[in-house]
Amino acid sequence: MSQEHHQNDLEPDPYTKRVLEDGLSRRSFLSRAAGGAAALGLSGLGSLPAEAATAPEAKGLAFGLSGDGGATLSFLPKPRPIRDREISETLTFDVVVVGAGASGVPAALSAAENGAKVAVIQKAPFALSQGNTGSGVDLATSEKAGVEALVARLIADSNHRCDPKLIRQWAYNSGEAVRWVIDRARKGGATVVDQGSPVQRAILKVNGYPMGYVTSFFGPKPYTTGDGMRSLAQTAEKAGVRFFYNMPAVQLVQARSGEVLGVIARGADGKYRKFLAKKGVILATGDYQNNKAMSDYFVPDVKHLGRKQLDKTGDGFALAYWAGGVFEPIGHTKMLHDFDAGPPSMCDMPFLAVDRKGRRFVNETVEMSLLNNYLRDAENAGHYSQIFDSNYMTQAAAWPGKLISPEGLKNYMPDDPSPKKGVFESQVNTHVAGTLEELARKIEADPATLVATVKRYNEVVASGKDSDFGKPADRLIPVMQPPFYGIHRRVRVSAICSGMLVDERHQILNAEGKPIKGLFAIGNLGGGFYGGVDYPLTVFGLSLGRCYTFGYLTGRHVARL
Repeated sequence: MSQEHHQNDLEPDPYTKRVLEDGLSRRSFLSRAAGGAAALGLSGLGSLPAEAATAPEAKGLAFGLSGDGGATLSFLPKPRPIRDREISETLTFDVVVVGAGASGVPAALSAAENGAKVAVIQKAPFALSQGNTGSGVDLATSEKAGVEALVARLIADSNHRCDPKLIRQWAYNSGEAVRWVIDRARKGGATVVDQGSPVQRAILKVNGYPMGYVTSFFGPKPYTTGDGMRSLAQTAEKAGVRFFYNMPAVQLVQARSGEVLGVIARGADGKYRKFLAKKGVILATGDYQNNKAMSDYFVPDVKHLGRKQLDKTGDGFALAYWAGGVFEPIGHTKMLHDFDAGPPSMCDMPFLAVDRKGRRFVNETVEMSLLNNYLRDAENAGHYSQIFDSNYMTQAAAWPGKLISPEGLKNYMPDDPSPKKGVFESQVNTHVAGTLEELARKIEADPATLVATVKRYNEVVASGKDSDFGKPADRLIPVMQPPFYGIHRRVRVSAICSGMLVDERHQILNAEGKPIKGLFAIGNLGGGFYGGVDYPLTVFGLSLGRCYTFGYLTGRHVARL
């Protein structure tokens, strides 16, 4: 399916109409506040409640207004107009990319390869990203019916709230894009391989149709996609892209018509520089997980959960909002996991799971990516442990996943002196002990509680029926034979995956569903690709694969305008 389409002059499609009704924009803030005032028989902006009067169209004050007109949104500060006399330098490019991450760097290189003069402005001192795996569909080895079946599954994963057009766009363009990233990153010196289809073992067939995949892997840890994007940035520089680091964007340059003409950024020297974009500005600034007020408003479930990233403060969201963009409705998709404390291949294996105190809390067939919903209180804050005994290699041999031997587990044990390979040493948290009491102390649980929990669990196992949580009988194995093992995992926010409403060109839409000329959003700033409560792990590496794909396509599209 081609990146190009011809819908911009048509009425918004059903998905766009639905999201516009519930999304948050400057226009919706004012109209909802005014509607509330009208219901009270009030007239004129001066008669609105004090909160409503802070709507930008009403008084032009410092903050946006909540969708129901009931509260100001402190995470959406209105930018102070920067006057021409404050600009120390004006630079002109065809394309300006804001953010040098897993979507921004590919977008910049793609634009350059399609003939554009490109600038990247980045708040950090270098390119940044996380994770290791980015995936796409290999169309040459996939049945088209299988591709459509995978699209349908991903839509279902998002509770049917995502934009089907964007899912299909990823499915039909991702193989090409991921291969391109691998090739160009290698040219910059990256350590990257294509792991192909085997790592996607759960979806080698979808509804019976064979599927093939392109699976990039930057690694092993501690090497990550961040290192890979820095290599890709070197390739981009050789292609003529100019990178401006330590240069956060503070304001969009916008014509009276609404067209975005460029970006104003502030350098480390405190001086403002204007970057004019003749073809378009691509926002690729990442999510907002480190902006507490924004996180508490859009995804309050993560209030007590840790963050994996730093300085993800939602800067691009504020820029897009004040340019007329629309936030996806409240209830944003979150990604939380812990592949570092113990073997990733064992994270979804249904061993006895206990909370921070040592209590069983869940039917353990619930996959790790969803466990945050059981552990979001302040006491647990995402902490839990998987518990098993020395017979696990035989008793759990038939379970989905891949068991790691006791010798292999040492790689994840902070107390074991053997060299660690392919892991973040600061994050490993697997333990072994001769008694349950000793194990409890190592995993930071209450010894008496853990002992009682294991006693009750073994009674359930012996009965052959899980009368406490209903786990299938073939997933019940006792915890009786020492030594005992515990993997203390802590799920933290890796990403918040919802953003601003965009069309298939990744052009940001306004409250009428019309594209804002000159303004695009990709990566976790672009909305519509997800829609569920939690990020789906159906496709291993979907998040980075989406970033690569939409960066590749959007850079090419804007360069050709």
